[in-house]
Amino acid sequence: MKNFFALWLRGRVPGLALFALCCAVFATVFYLYGLPLAAVGYPAAICAVFGVFYLARNFSRARAKHNTLIKLTEAFTETMLPEMKTAEDADYRRIIALVQEARREQEVLSAKKYSDMVEYYTLWAHQIKTPIAAMRLTLQNEDSPTSRRLTAELGRVEQYVDMVMAYLRLDAGATDYVLRECELDGIIRGAVKKFSGEFIDRRLTLDYTPVQYTVLTDEKWLSFVLEQLVSNALKYTPEGKISICLEGDALCVSDTGIGIAPEDLPRVFEPGYTGWNGRADKRASGLGLYLCRRVCNNLGHTINAESEPGKGTTVRVGLSRRKISME
Repeated sequence: MKNFFALWLRGRVPGLALFALCCAVFATVFYLYGLPLAAVGYPAAICAVFGVFYLARNFSRARAKHNTLIKLTEAFTETMLPEMKTAEDADYRRIIALVQEARREQEVLSAKKYSDMVEYYTLWAHQIKTPIAAMRLTLQNEDSPTSRRLTAELGRVEQYVDMVMAYLRLDAGATDYVLRECELDGIIRGAVKKFSGEFIDRRLTLDYTPVQYTVLTDEKWLSFVLEQLVSNALKYTPEGKISICLEGDALCVSDTGIGIAPEDLPRVFEPGYTGWNGRADKRASGLGLYLCRRVCNNLGHTINAESEPGKGTTVRVGLSRRKISME
């Protein structure tokens, strides 16, 4: 309010200066003609009193108008603008109407461009999966270290395609969330099965005991989160084991890999942030954990990470049924 008063008073400075100038002119003229200056001071004082009342009323109205405009910043509609009382108000209303119209046109254009982009990448995702499926069928006819390695790489290609689609759909406004009671073991087994060949080829141990837990979630999107976590664990675990367990109502994915540097840990869920490990692995995109956090927020779950360099990382997905906040 102090800033508003200062701005309001600054706008009245020209009027106050003009009043003072007029009083000075009258006083000078009276002085030069030898007339008593009290004849100037008395009416000037009366005018000043009336001026104070006028300024007080003007300030009250300006403050009320200011408060109305402040409320409009929270939920603006053109019909909520204050009543037009001056030509200046009408001019401002026309300017605001033009700005609103330009904004609406820009929103329509942006929505069209975004829709076209999603449509293109959706078509691209369907097309790219056809040769992937053909290569996978070809590799199924032989069982060798090379075929298992190629199958694992094809799985990662599919995962990256899914990441692209998930990234686009998160901001689409109509993401297909279907919340229902799901058996967590089925989701875990489905996610692990996709990486079974990589576990075998790299001789990594999977420590998993059925959790026998039911969770209110979207099976497809929680599977996406779990696949990302298992994929990250495999990517940064050259040897040892990966564990999947339930601690209370938190699903934990732990590994014995290289871990995360302390300075990187607070930022691993930021978009595009790869940290020290990402700079060492040029393929890292920094989107996996960011997408996991976005999906978990939409599903009403929580996600956090603990790590120690050289000793591994644990990511916990809290499955408690908190209030869901759709983005």
